[in-house]
Amino acid sequence: MTTSRTDVPRRAGIADVARLAGVSVGTVSNVLNRPERVSEPTRAKVQEAIEELSFVRNASARQLREGTVHTVGAVVLDITNPFFTETARGIEDRLAQDEYTLMLGSSDEDPQRESRLLRMFEEHGVRGMLVTPSRGSLDALTRIHQRGTEVVLLDHTSPVPDMASVAVDDVQGAALAVRHLLEQGHERLAFLNGPVSIRQCVERRDGVVGALVEAGKDPAEALVEITMDSLNAAHGAQAMGELLDRAEPGVTATFCVNDFTALGALRALRERGRSIPGDMAIVGYDDVNFAADLAVPLTSVRQPTHEMGWRAADLLLGSSEPEHVVYQPDLVVRASSVS
Repeated sequence: MTTSRTDVPRRAGIADVARLAGVSVGTVSNVLNRPERVSEPTRAKVQEAIEELSFVRNASARQLREGTVHTVGAVVLDITNPFFTETARGIEDRLAQDEYTLMLGSSDEDPQRESRLLRMFEEHGVRGMLVTPSRGSLDALTRIHQRGTEVVLLDHTSPVPDMASVAVDDVQGAALAVRHLLEQGHERLAFLNGPVSIRQCVERRDGVVGALVEAGKDPAEALVEITMDSLNAAHGAQAMGELLDRAEPGVTATFCVNDFTALGALRALRERGRSIPGDMAIVGYDDVNFAADLAVPLTSVRQPTHEMGWRAADLLLGSSEPEHVVYQPDLVVRASSVS
């Protein structure tokens, strides 16, 4: 049985409250917005009518009338990735201080999906957008910014001075991981990386290569790189399987471009009966909340995820001039890389 729109109870409006309370619409509005202007007996009558009708004020309509919208849009690569989940919580915590709400979407590293989300947010008239760009250029974000909607790049450096950004020094983070593995005595490393269209993958590769050169090694000889289509556990497991099948001589350690891919790599090693770190040491990137709780706790490059989200939202709401914040990462050493 289908239900027609006429079968759905109509939501009570401010005029219904006024009619039931025997007052004007303006009086009800004052009770909701400026209660000090209304006498106590009249306020009581209006509150009784509100409760009887189960009236809920339409904040969207009020904001449109006032020309203010208390909503912020955010687009991340993949909200199932704990890095972005924790970052989104930081965004929410900052927005809550100013009574803003968050509209959140995942691009899944798909530029077309990202474009649809950006268009939807702009059509809703959001106060601003926090965006981790997917593959491709920043042209769409630049146009949105030029049309008057504030944009802050999240986990991405800004190529232009008037667009604020919050990021981590990914070159340094990757270098920390590689230096650690070299210090453990590993001579030849694997790097499970993602597409060159993703900035983090490019900069982390720069850090890997730079650390090898710094140590006097030829990256062409000391590094085996496998490129994944997506930065998730399934592709991490697939890439590790490919590495093991290739039987690259002397590769005893792997740096994974993020913790999600490291999770898949660990699973593939267990399924092949390989010991960690005896047969293969593993280092991830992000230090997400599960990293310390794995069967073999994961060594990982830590990013201040909650703080990054909080700061990005703060730049959007509170900064008069665009700022470009770059955090320095730390390496958290655990059992996946040390015996």
